Amino acid sequence: MTYIDEVFENIKNRNSYEKEFLQAVEEVFASLVPVFEKNPQYAQANILERLCEPERQILFRVPWVDDSGKIKVNRGYRIQFNGARGPYKGGLRFHSSVYIGIIKFLGFEQIFKNALTGLPIGGGKGGSDFDPKGKSNAEVMRFCQSFMTELYRHIGPDVDVPAGDIGVGGREIGYLYGQYRRIKGTFENGVLTGKGLSYGGSLVRPEATGFGLLYFVEEMLSFNKKSIKGKRIVISGAGNVATFACQKAKALGANVVAMSDSRGCIYDENGIDLDLVRELKEIRRLDIREYLNTYPNAEYKKGFGSIWSIPCDIALPCATQNDITLEHAKTLVANGLMAVGEGANMPTTNEALQYLLDHEILIAPAKAANAGGVATSALEMSQNTMRYNWTFEQVDQKLKDIMINIHKNAYEASEEYGYGYNLVAGANIAGFIKVAEAMMAQGDY
Repeated sequence: MTYIDEVFENIKNRNSYEKEFLQAVEEVFASLVPVFEKNPQYAQANILERLCEPERQILFRVPWVDDSGKIKVNRGYRIQFNGARGPYKGGLRFHSSVYIGIIKFLGFEQIFKNALTGLPIGGGKGGSDFDPKGKSNAEVMRFCQSFMTELYRHIGPDVDVPAGDIGVGGREIGYLYGQYRRIKGTFENGVLTGKGLSYGGSLVRPEATGFGLLYFVEEMLSFNKKSIKGKRIVISGAGNVATFACQKAKALGANVVAMSDSRGCIYDENGIDLDLVRELKEIRRLDIREYLNTYPNAEYKKGFGSIWSIPCDIALPCATQNDITLEHAKTLVANGLMAVGEGANMPTTNEALQYLLDHEILIAPAKAANAGGVATSALEMSQNTMRYNWTFEQVDQKLKDIMINIHKNAYEASEEYGYGYNLVAGANIAGFIKVAEAMMAQGDY
C-alpha cells in the first residue's frame, strides 16, 4: 500500500460520516501520485495527513429570537484549515444542509483554491444550518448578530477573514460586520470581505466569481483554439455566481439558453432574459418558473438536475455540490457537450468528472475556475490595508490577469507531471505544491 493509500484509509476511518469531505480528499489524492513519486520528501514530512487535519475546528451554538418572540437555536461552525500561506480565508454558508462534513469539504478545497490565486491567504470555511430563506430582515439581523457574538473572538484581519457563500450576501455581511464593530469598538473592516462599498467593499467583488469563471473558460477555450462566441450555454443556479456568469457569457458573445433553481429550470431558445431572472430571484424571491408569465414560449423542466437534459456546448454548474451526476454527464456528452466550467464548489461527482475526462471534454475545475471570488476578496483586503480603492477597470483587469495565470499554472503542472492537458489534475498539483512548500519551510507545525 502506498503512502497516499495509507493516508486516505486513515482519513476514511477517522471521518467516515463526512462523505463530502472524503469525496474532496479522494479527488485531490488521485492527482498526486506522480508528485509523491518525484518528491519523496513530502511523504517523509507526512504532508498529506497534516494537510487533511484542520488546524482548528470551532463549533458553537447560535441562539436567536424570531419575530414571534420564540428563541431558536442553530449550530455555528468555523474551520481554520491551513494557514501556512496567510490568514485563513473562506466564506460563510448559511443553509439547512450545513454540517461539519460540508464545512470541511469546502475548507479543504479552499486551501488549494486560495493557493492557486498566488495571493498570501490560507484556507478556511464556516457557516451554520440556519437558512435565511423565508426569514424577515430583522430575524436575519438577530441571527447574524448572535453568530458574530461568538465568531468575533476567532477572527481578525491578520488571523481569519470570512466572506460570503450560499445564503450569505451583502445583507448578511453588513449585519455581521456591524456586530463585530460593536463588540470590538474598532473599524477593522479588513476582517470581512464582500462588504458594501460604503464601508470598505471592493468594486467587482459581487461580479468576481461569475466573471472570473468566464475569463478562465475563455482562456481554456482559446488555448485549445476554440471560441466562446455563438456557443450554447446552460447555467445551473440563479444566484450571484450564476447571474454574473450569465452576464459575462452574453458579453463575450455566447447564447445562454437555460438557468435553474432548486425546483427546476427554464429553457429559452432565444436567450435568457437576465434582468427578469434577477428580478424574480433577487428582488421578488420567487420560483424561477414565474419566468413563463413573461415569456410563455419558454419551457419549464421540473426537478433539480433537469437542466442537464438540455443540449448545449458549454455547461456551467453554478449551484451547489454534486450537481452533475454520472447520468447527467452521459446525457451532456451524448448531446454534444464541448466544455464544463465549474462555478460552484465540487459541482461534479468524481464518477461524472472521470467520465467527462475520458470523453475528452474540456474541464475548468472549481478550484481554479471559481477562484475569482476569493482572489478579489484578497484584493479587497489589500485595499482595506491601504485605505484606498481601485477603480472597477483596475480590479477587473487584475481579476482577469489572475484567472489567466491560474490557467497557465494548472496547465504547466499537468504537463510536468505527465497528465497532458488535464486542468483537474493540474490545479490540484499546482495548489498542493504551493501549500506543501510553505508547510515544509515552517517545520512540523
